[in-house]
Amino acid sequence: MPEAQVRDVARLAGVSPGTVSNALNHPEKVSPATRERILSAISELGFVPNDAARQLRRGTNASIGMIVLDIANPFFTAVAHGVEQRLAEVGRPLVLANSGQNHEREVAYLDLFAEQRLSGVLVTPAGQVLDRLRRLRDRGTAIVVVDRKTGAREFSSVSVDDSLGGRLATQHLLEIGRRRIAFIGGPEDLSQIKHRLGAARTAVEEHGSGEIVHLDVPTLDVEAGRTGARDLLDLPAARRPDAIFAANDLIALGVLQTLTLRGVRVPDDIALVGYDDIDFAAAAAIPLTSVRQPAVAMGEAATSRLLDVIADPAGSQVEHIVLEPELVVRRSTVA
Repeated sequence: MPEAQVRDVARLAGVSPGTVSNALNHPEKVSPATRERILSAISELGFVPNDAARQLRRGTNASIGMIVLDIANPFFTAVAHGVEQRLAEVGRPLVLANSGQNHEREVAYLDLFAEQRLSGVLVTPAGQVLDRLRRLRDRGTAIVVVDRKTGAREFSSVSVDDSLGGRLATQHLLEIGRRRIAFIGGPEDLSQIKHRLGAARTAVEEHGSGEIVHLDVPTLDVEAGRTGARDLLDLPAARRPDAIFAANDLIALGVLQTLTLRGVRVPDDIALVGYDDIDFAAAAAIPLTSVRQPAVAMGEAATSRLLDVIADPAGSQVEHIVLEPELVVRRSTVA
């Protein structure tokens, strides 16, 4: 609210401009009676719509915040679509933010959501933010973690079984006779990468033959796939993989582009599996075998859990909802 309007409200309510500012930004610092006078003055002067005044009276904002790792990845767009669909059913707006896998940016958005006193936040953490999430919760903001199975007992989460997904992809490659499997993705401190790669290693060990090599890449995008594929093709022929398991479909599409440009036949020379099953996977020049995640269902389930916490913060139990992935086989592994 502009300073001139703050002064007008203060004059009508019989308080100082600083008290008006506190009522708007830090309502816990103002007594209920004083806050009510200020809100009445705001409404009378017509500076804030009635719905916004009601939100201020409650001390929270009806909007829901969501922080995703990479909005350029269609997987997260699909998750956000599921969130938006569920929120539309109850008339709540969505504030979408993109951390870009950057911890500092993620922290800035969490602080912004705290200032705006959003009633709920969905977050896919890019870094260690438990302390900030606890502070948000203690100020009355409901929290649900998305695409992670959080180890923190105080926050509900909705995720997909990445260990099962890693096992499905690797077992498929082993079953079609591939033995030198390269996993492209990183870093391993991301729980999805840790679980997918860990399950892939276990599947190879249990099979009793073959090997899996981790090619760590700094990002999870198409360019990382191009770079990773070039590095693998530059290896001596005896050390080149006969299969690649990409940590997501964007990486897999970058791999596919490089393999095609270098004259490598897919799947004859190198079989390729992605993860997420975004729309582009089926539409690729060589349709991509991929581990499908129920992205829209994940967004809907996370939002329903969040709305439950908002409705009953004291009585709502912490839940960890884990959805199952499925392998979709296409021409990149079976000609």
